[in-house]
Amino acid sequence: MAGMRRLELAEALQLGPGWRHACHALLYAPDPGLLFGRIPLRYAVLMQMRFDGRLGFPGGFVDLRDGSLEDGLNRELGEELGEAAAAFRVERADYRSSHAGSRPRVVAHFYTKLLSLEQLTAVEMGAPRARDHGLEVLGLVRVPLYTLRDGVGGLPAFLENTFIGNAREQLLEAIQNLGLLEPGSFARLKISPPP
Repeated sequence: MAGMRRLELAEALQLGPGWRHACHALLYAPDPGLLFGRIPLRYAVLMQMRFDGRLGFPGGFVDLRDGSLEDGLNRELGEELGEAAAAFRVERADYRSSHAGSRPRVVAHFYTKLLSLEQLTAVEMGAPRARDHGLEVLGLVRVPLYTLRDGVGGLPAFLENTFIGNAREQLLEAIQNLGLLEPGSFARLKISPPP
């Protein structure tokens, strides 16, 4: 993750007052559906189109004086995703990683949250009524976790989009670590797995 260094959560929480903390969450659910009646979807993974035209994950800056990282993240999810976000809570057990960048002095904390497909669909349907929809968030997208016969359509084409910060790397790492693709998919897709 270029320009970012990975650090342990305890180390990140001890950084001085000149540092800001941002928390984001990858929301996913098992999806037994088939695309065109033949391509297994396996999982639904949500990302969002941000106000700046880049892809990222729901979340944002949190103030540790107001509570925990997770308290701030859940507040942000409510603002960006709407009422359906109240049906679940991202907890410390959902934490994946922290990365710090020197300019600006921001620590990005990343979480993954397993939902039911019904919960995830409710988030998608309710998001246009969320407070920040049309402002910070322009819409939600599902990550295509498949590759079409041409070897380009699906995940390879999706990864050619512009992502904010290290969201692309976080996505790839989560897909691999959570086993959301069939084994060996990274090699077949000619995508380098994250370190």
